Amino acid sequence: MENTIVKISHLWHRYGDAWAIQDIDFEINSFGVLGLLGSNGAGKSTTMNIMCGVLNQLKGDVVIGGFDIRKNPIEAKKLIGFLPQNAPLYLDLTVSEYLTQCAHLRLIPKTDIKNAVDKAMAKCGVSHFRNRLISNLSGGYKQRVGIAQAIIHEPKLVVLDEPTNGLDPNQITEVRKLIKEIGEEKSVIFSSHILSEVQATCEQVKMIENGIMVFENSMDAFNNHIEPDSLLMTMANPPIPEVLKSVKGVSDVERLSHQQFRVRFADATDISERLIEASVQAGWRLKELTLEKSSLDQIFAQLSNKTPNKES
Repeated sequence: MENTIVKISHLWHRYGDAWAIQDIDFEINSFGVLGLLGSNGAGKSTTMNIMCGVLNQLKGDVVIGGFDIRKNPIEAKKLIGFLPQNAPLYLDLTVSEYLTQCAHLRLIPKTDIKNAVDKAMAKCGVSHFRNRLISNLSGGYKQRVGIAQAIIHEPKLVVLDEPTNGLDPNQITEVRKLIKEIGEEKSVIFSSHILSEVQATCEQVKMIENGIMVFENSMDAFNNHIEPDSLLMTMANPPIPEVLKSVKGVSDVERLSHQQFRVRFADATDISERLIEASVQAGWRLKELTLEKSSLDQIFAQLSNKTPNKES
């Protein structure tokens, strides 16, 4: 337990008669960026709100750095930085005024507040806007200020709920880079319903669907979760699709261009060797043969469809 940053044990919560999360159970033992993935309404925000002490769970335990968040809420919350979906910004304050107020709320000693504010602004790239009203900042810089308030007290755990929502592509790229930098020093939980965001930012991924944890592993394992079932073939002298379809193991053929085809198969065993052999024998002049990986959307759909039903 000494090295455990977060330990969540058998977490359950419901709104009315509907279960929001069911038996959520995981640990975080190291720095880095962990993606909490799931569709809208899957239970991500409920899990994060309970983890940060915003919401009381119906059943289960949350321990942050050895402190139970129900039994020792003040000590546990000292170790957490939280940016909810709607950043808690005071738009009529300047960046410096707002972060100074956040430092007071985080019980940072008065003699250390200026240094803490300066450090958080520098880390998040907003020092040059220190005297600007938050209402006059762009969406991307408002989000940076929101992240600054989450790290101003040097927490062990930083929880970011949909931090790139509503940003333009350039702003998303900048916020991604900032999150990765924070993950070099702290444990970051990054939630999103957008698969590409988690793929671009996270090393580990946990997926919640219908309130149930359906996947826990590395990002690479997530990307490779579904066995590929198609190849791309490029040939200088291609046959008609019917001839390709006659190769043993091929289930379907789709012509993508004059020279390129998508070849689907039901059994991956020796399929590449059979296609290469057929090409050599028939003179198709094979130029490229590439195994297609499943898209993240396919993986997401398959895992969602496999979600079991649980009852208390």
